Amino acid sequence: MAFGQSSGPPASAKQVAYLSSLVEAAGFASFREARHPLGLTQRQAGGKFTSQEASALIDLLLAAADEDGEGAEDRDRPPSSARSLADERALVRIEEERAALAAGLPAEVMVLELERRGWVCSPPPVR
Repeated sequence: MAFGQSSGPPASAKQVAYLSSLVEAAGFASFREARHPLGLTQRQAGGKFTSQEASALIDLLLAAADEDGEGAEDRDRPPSSARSLADERALVRIEEERAALAAGLPAEVMVLELERRGWVCSPPPVR
């Protein structure tokens, strides 16, 4: 795949319009403003989504609106759960990266680092 290209069919104009209305309902003026709080890529901040990405973000924003119990009196307030869901997604991504890094470390290196941090490491029992 070439640099800057999406993987999958592009989202329909109807999907992007609906997504734009959900982003505005969440308290953001545009995709660019919502980029970091919602964890969008630079391409997505420009309004370009694959159909799968658009569906996933629509589901995320609808779930956030449902969790907030959005009523007529609080439609002007951005949903805090949309931001917390984006934060949660970022934390999950960081944990996955850490797990991948730790899986690639030799056991001896990991033991030395843990002992440097004050842990006590011993070999597993022999069966």
